[in-house]
Amino acid sequence: MSAPVLLRMAGVARVHGQGEAAVHALRGINLEVRLGELVAVMGPSGSGKSTLLTLAGGLDTPTEGTVELAGEELSGLDQNRRARLRRRGVGYVFQDFNLIPALTAAENISLPRELDGISARKARREALAALEEVGLREVADRFPEEMSGGQRQRVAIARALVGPRRLLLADEPTGALDSLTGEDVMRILRARIDAGAAGLLVTHEARFAAWADRTVFLRDGVVVDSTGDRPGAESLLAVRPRA
Repeated sequence: MSAPVLLRMAGVARVHGQGEAAVHALRGINLEVRLGELVAVMGPSGSGKSTLLTLAGGLDTPTEGTVELAGEELSGLDQNRRARLRRRGVGYVFQDFNLIPALTAAENISLPRELDGISARKARREALAALEEVGLREVADRFPEEMSGGQRQRVAIARALVGPRRLLLADEPTGALDSLTGEDVMRILRARIDAGAAGLLVTHEARFAAWADRTVFLRDGVVVDSTGDRPGAESLLAVRPRA
């Protein structure tokens, strides 16, 4: 039996501006991401990859079509409910880490949970458990400037999926890292997905896309190809670096 669909995008288009100045960032996107599945998104600069992530995570709304997260159509929710669903259900990992410099690793991870109304003590316990999961329990009380790039990115991953968040959106998470550290980060992302989350990974490197279950290729806002766990689409899986 197939795993449940966590994210569903149907006929999604996003247009910025009007008239002759209109920019069609996405056109007619249909995409499903199931629990336990990591989908890589590739394409040239300006193809709509980052727009796809912002729509998937409810940071923006489509001009046409629908985006459903855990069965909830995002555009049908008011601003407060959409923000609450996004905060509790979606985790973001960015190339530049986006950690707060004045907070320790544990504080960066626990802050979103405290904003959800979780007590500081429980939020710290969850943060420490998340750090343990990514192999960084020892950096709990270090500030971002006291950590390496790879450590900061692992802290960002722990923050993205602490608590009940089940959708991971990663925008070039390995872009600022060396090759070996990038592989370590992908191994951690893959483990979180295999543990029951779902993920969208934007990357420009095929070796990192090879960690995904399938890859969607965008050009000019349109899906032009897809490879992965489907009949006749096994090119990336042939080099997928998993045991």
